[in-house]
Amino acid sequence: MTIPRLRQLVIAAATLETADQLGELLGLGEPFIDPGVREFGLENRVYAIGDQFLEVVVPIAEAAPAQRFIDRGGEGGYMAIFQTDDLDALRARVDGMGIRRVWNIDLPDISASHLHPADIGGAIVSVDEARPAGSWRWGGPHWREQAVPGRLASAAMESPDPDGLAQRWALALGLTVDERVLYLDDGAIVFREGKTERLAAFGLYLPDAEEILERAEAMGLDVDEREISFAGVGLSLLE
Repeated sequence: MTIPRLRQLVIAAATLETADQLGELLGLGEPFIDPGVREFGLENRVYAIGDQFLEVVVPIAEAAPAQRFIDRGGEGGYMAIFQTDDLDALRARVDGMGIRRVWNIDLPDISASHLHPADIGGAIVSVDEARPAGSWRWGGPHWREQAVPGRLASAAMESPDPDGLAQRWALALGLTVDERVLYLDDGAIVFREGKTERLAAFGLYLPDAEEILERAEAMGLDVDEREISFAGVGLSLLE
């Protein structure tokens, strides 16, 4: 099995206005609206950045897990989706660890398993195997035409026990922790101390970073150097 890739990051938000604002802020293309997420009591918008994706999900049912997430702590980082070339091996590994798989699907072009956030910690983790590897059903049929240049480089997890959280994620993903960092195929997951376990920040490479920072200021968002506070997530514009 090759090292997993970070393929998609997800924010849970209270309204679709947040999704529209994200697209405006980052200068993203037309989003894909996936009717399949209604199974989870959600509406969504999926934006393509290179061959990776930023998604905003909005609960439309009181019983939706995303609604409970927002009720507990407000809008924020909700899910991280990784791509593997051997999902069977990962499923066997997490089953052996006692990490529950709360949703599984096997389609001709993609298979996926969602890992219970109470077991792995910090966020919902999905691990997906796309066929062919360069495809991505969740981005919609036209994501290549709608993508803007750039990439998702990293995500930061916070926890009162960052070492323990990092170890659980490492074991599940088949990786090794290196000083609170999991190095992926073309990115990294960083673990740092925080009051609660949460998906706290996304690291992005985008070519028009200075314009994005100017738009953030104009939109009244909090900006700390190159990190924008947006819907409970720090959007870090990397150089």
